[in-house]
Amino acid sequence: MITSKADIIKQLQKEIISLQGFKTKSENNNANTGLGSINNAFPNAVFPFGAVHEFIAATAEDKAASLGFIAGILSSCLKNNGAAIWITDTGNTFPPALQTFGIAPDKIIFIKLNRAKEILWAMEEALKCKGLAAVICEVKELSFLASRRLQLAVEQSQVTGFILQCNPRVINTTACICRWKITATPTAFADDMPGVGFPRWNVSLLKVRNGRPGNWQLEWTAGRFRHIHTIHTIVALPQKKTG
Repeated sequence: MITSKADIIKQLQKEIISLQGFKTKSENNNANTGLGSINNAFPNAVFPFGAVHEFIAATAEDKAASLGFIAGILSSCLKNNGAAIWITDTGNTFPPALQTFGIAPDKIIFIKLNRAKEILWAMEEALKCKGLAAVICEVKELSFLASRRLQLAVEQSQVTGFILQCNPRVINTTACICRWKITATPTAFADDMPGVGFPRWNVSLLKVRNGRPGNWQLEWTAGRFRHIHTIHTIVALPQKKTG
């Protein structure tokens, strides 16, 4: 049977995408983040589990918004009675608040370390553990070499990694599958009643390998994500002066 050059190229593209951590819908029947149309930004329209996702937070408010969004995705990772490891140098996370996202605090092991090298080493070792559903890590900066080691770890274990860079001095090129920026947006309360509404975020997918970046507005309500608005322009990251 003669195969055309176009068919060969298409098959090679599918194999490369699979090797990079992107799966087909049939391979992810039990993995649903509830992100809806955001999934169309990824190859095969499937959220890439078993890969490392990078989040950029410029302020404490951005960090809180990012962790809330990550918790929403993490709730999907833990649906099959899995467990996760959360590594930080601050210890400021309030575990009972995770119940807002359907996560029982006893499903997460919290580790507090002081040095960046220790944090990244702990994350790499945790990502090698196939018994985990996910690993979350908070660091100041992430180099390409460190990100490559993390990505190689998940390619073997298929554990999903979330790494949050908190107010980085320099935003480096990394080997992570996706780069996100999450910021909070004012909440709205039903029927214009006073009070605090459900968490809302501006979600910017700044980079996705072989995919299509984009911007969306989401809300967490009734235990799931709800789309509010889709924005088609990309929000640029603020540039910091160095030196």
